[in-house]
Amino acid sequence: MVTQLGEKFELPLRTSLSTARGFFIQVKTDGVVLPDGQLPSDFMKVTKCRNNYNFITADMIKMNDRCEEALSEVFHMSYVVVCQLFSSSHEHVHCLYKLSDAVSMLDMLLSLANACTVSDNDKQTELRIMLVFTAVRPEFIDTLAIKQGKHPILERISGQQPMSNSSYISKGSNFILITGPNMSGKSTYLKQVALCQVMAQIGSFLPAEYASFRIADQIFTRIGVDDDFETNSLTFMVEMKEISYIIHNASDRSLIIIDELGRGTSAEEGIGICHAVCEFLLNFRAFTLFAMHFLELCQLEALYPNVENHHIGVTLRDSIYLCTAFIYVPLSVSNSVTSFYGRLRAAEITSLPPSIIQEAKEITSQINKQLWEKQQSDPEALKHRAVYHLATRLLQAAKNSRLDPSSLRIYLKGFKK
Repeated sequence: MVTQLGEKFELPLRTSLSTARGFFIQVKTDGVVLPDGQLPSDFMKVTKCRNNYNFITADMIKMNDRCEEALSEVFHMSYVVVCQLFSSSHEHVHCLYKLSDAVSMLDMLLSLANACTVSDNDKQTELRIMLVFTAVRPEFIDTLAIKQGKHPILERISGQQPMSNSSYISKGSNFILITGPNMSGKSTYLKQVALCQVMAQIGSFLPAEYASFRIADQIFTRIGVDDDFETNSLTFMVEMKEISYIIHNASDRSLIIIDELGRGTSAEEGIGICHAVCEFLLNFRAFTLFAMHFLELCQLEALYPNVENHHIGVTLRDSIYLCTAFIYVPLSVSNSVTSFYGRLRAAEITSLPPSIIQEAKEITSQINKQLWEKQQSDPEALKHRAVYHLATRLLQAAKNSRLDPSSLRIYLKGFKK
């Protein structure tokens, strides 16, 4: 109809639709010469919107009414059908609930089994059989121990084989301080531990050679450095809100993951807050992983026997950082300087002048030597710490060991050595 009207009045008419008006006609005002400078009298309810004239005709009003009637009839018919469906299925609704529960449970179990046995890169049947042994069934004891564990979803996201790392947290060493350069994988490692804990407690196999967990009543995380515009909170305020929630709700059976606390303020205040938070959390027996760049906090290992310092090492290959290992190391000049040098190498890649990089390395080396001299422990403290760790490992072996006598003898000789 609109095409016929356009041909009749020699105007470039087009059809438009809106919720309020239904179908109507539009014509542009630019480059269009109207007869006698006005629209034909057949056009009704003419309005001008920007560069368009909007109007309608009597026939189009009738067609819009027919469309509304047809839609109303469709809605009514649909309503009747849905009401009949509800009426007929009402007496069987309990079966539908059980069916949906069974299907959802089956879907979850199939997804977990598929994630543990099938690789997206290897679709052949014989390879699937080999991949069954890449996942392990976790045990539940009083220790979190993961041997050569991998991030559960990183491989599927990146398409590459992720670096495997081991974890060990027990009652005797329940507070782990993690250092390492930027982009070394600290945050990924923290998320890996949390995801493995969740997967273990919902009944999933894990990508590791061995895994044991202590059942956690809650998992608390403080990760990220973003402002919260909804509550008008800056990064530091968001950090304080999250850490306050952890402090007021954590228990001895919790798993606490903290990544980069205190980055939203000055270094001095950040160190003070991190140190105070760490000492407060040390009052709990909660398993805690605390990643940070403040090497001053590493002195907590000399003050508390249940604190361990861990460091993520990296290597540089073709200007790309590769995480090499997640290892236990006491604070030393070598690993603390390596942490800073990793960041300096990242700055060097951005084409900063060599003189600035060299001076930064010299200053960093001097600062770390001073820090190391302040944090050296006396031999007596080191001896007490060694005895404490020996006692906790012996208790752990006595309670959870499943080794045969000969293997247990070798294991205990390692302690003696």
